[in-house]
Amino acid sequence: MTNIIANMRRDWPHMPDAALLRLAEKLEPVTMCRRQLLVEAGRRCPWAYFIENGITRSYWLVDGEQITTSFTIEGSIVFSMDELYYDRPSEEYVETLEDSDGFRILVEDLRQLFAADLDLANWGRIIHQNEYRRLHRSHKERLTLPAAERYEAFRQQFPEVCRRAKLGYIASYLGITLPTLSRLRRNRRI
Repeated sequence: MTNIIANMRRDWPHMPDAALLRLAEKLEPVTMCRRQLLVEAGRRCPWAYFIENGITRSYWLVDGEQITTSFTIEGSIVFSMDELYYDRPSEEYVETLEDSDGFRILVEDLRQLFAADLDLANWGRIIHQNEYRRLHRSHKERLTLPAAERYEAFRQQFPEVCRRAKLGYIASYLGITLPTLSRLRRNRRI
């Protein structure tokens, strides 16, 4: 759990060992294959996944087209927000982009830990604040920045994703075409 604990302590530096032990008691190890769906739109997903090694992407299916909404890398947690907060099926998909390993926890157990442990609840608040900020920033960039500046901002924010994710997924996230992204990348090297 090296990457997971490091990320949790980066987000909530006050995280005591006792809180991490309470969380660890509820976790079960899981190995995930490349392109494995962790969350599926329209279905209940009782699990939240901590990614120790690997990368995931979240996406919506709109008129048969996959629209990438986010990426997660080592140390992150992925789950259906619809399931956790609203007790209903997800509206999006989450898949692994490479063979991955980590841990999973029942969403209900995670809810109970948040209710019982202030440090874990604060960590949960921080990860959601960060996600809200990322979504807000992404929305603003899509509406106000030209494609080249959007790509540069993405590259600065997500260097690991740039190295490991398919260009089509990145283009989808940025709201540009794959040929446009290829041209932007080519122009950066010149």
